[in-house]
Amino acid sequence: MAVPSRQGSNAMQIRHYNERVVLEAIRRLGQASKAEIARGANLTPQAVAGIVDALHKAGYLVQAGKRTGQIGQPSVLYEANPERAFSIGLHVGRRAIQAVLVDLSGKVLRQVEHEYPYPAPETVPNLALEAIATLEASLAPRQRARLLGVGVTMPYFLDNWQEELGFPAALAQGWRDFNFPRFLMAQTRREVFFENDASAAATAQLVRGQGMAERNFIYLYLGTIIGGGLVLGGNLETGPNGNAAAFNTFPVSASTLPGAVPPAGPFELLQHRASIYVLLRHLRANGVAIDRIGDLAGLGEAAQPWLGQWEDDCAAALAQAIIGALSVVDVEAIVIDGILPPAPLARIVALVGAALARLVPSGLMMPKLRQGGLGPDGPAIGAALLPFYAHFAPNNEVLARKFSAEAKPLLGSGPAAA
Repeated sequence: MAVPSRQGSNAMQIRHYNERVVLEAIRRLGQASKAEIARGANLTPQAVAGIVDALHKAGYLVQAGKRTGQIGQPSVLYEANPERAFSIGLHVGRRAIQAVLVDLSGKVLRQVEHEYPYPAPETVPNLALEAIATLEASLAPRQRARLLGVGVTMPYFLDNWQEELGFPAALAQGWRDFNFPRFLMAQTRREVFFENDASAAATAQLVRGQGMAERNFIYLYLGTIIGGGLVLGGNLETGPNGNAAAFNTFPVSASTLPGAVPPAGPFELLQHRASIYVLLRHLRANGVAIDRIGDLAGLGEAAQPWLGQWEDDCAAALAQAIIGALSVVDVEAIVIDGILPPAPLARIVALVGAALARLVPSGLMMPKLRQGGLGPDGPAIGAALLPFYAHFAPNNEVLARKFSAEAKPLLGSGPAAA
């Protein structure tokens, strides 16, 4: 029996990969001509022309007019067809569950949120199902058939924050015994994609936020517990345990806040200086009645001088962590975002920039410092992008593994994909 040639299989894998590269380039460029897509995707114009035509025929791309005023014929512009695919993102936070419905262009179509005192495994799953049902019902039947799946983000090791966040003791064991993604798959009969909340927020910055300008950046998310992410070459690097660039355990110097508990060892952890729960605890310890960070904007001068004290302490710790990270990885930008209102977040970014200007040692290249623009919506938007990434984003592993049902071409194997 003759052994079948691998040449056809390899060509199909390369075609599959290049389709995703083209979609990724269009995502970054927005509207673009075939020539611009070829430059952005680093592919030949001939290869891109065929792929763009096939993606347009299959409905993944739509024509967005023509660009005139240049030498030669007007260039046809293409963009992603927002109606071609949809996704739901769920973010399980420490105070609320947030859900968003997103189209292929990355636009948020609808958003729902449910608050709770703490994320109990007895209540969060049903709230999640309710949110998914509400968002699915907002789609027409034809659109619902194009719903790719549900992305879920929540903090890793949620059961480890009992002391810092005041969770009941039973909550920790409840999450250890409950498989949330498996529950959602069984109840919704949809594909479920799971990721750390800060890593997902970094993905959202890559697709829709300040990270769109660079393909290599460190992301810091000032949440209840600080988190982070690392994007290299336009890809989120999560590491073998999904915990790369988490940043919460980065070693820094002891806090200068009045009343801060001295570290138990030779250094403090970043999570004990640059996390929002530390700010809330500091404000309450000084008589400022606040339970949620969303109330901070309405406090005004009543939050001072304690808010300023924490901003200084937080920024100093962030600068130390950034210098340490830059000693290991070379990036173009540092993006700082989080659940803080825009004004204090902007102050922290400015303070970090000033601290870095003083502290960066010679020989260390300082990247751009940017304030993220997604805020508290970042993790939920990032969750919604997970199914899109699974189905459409380039993946270098595609070229190294056998072509199978797990790695489907976008356009099948018919004439449109030839």
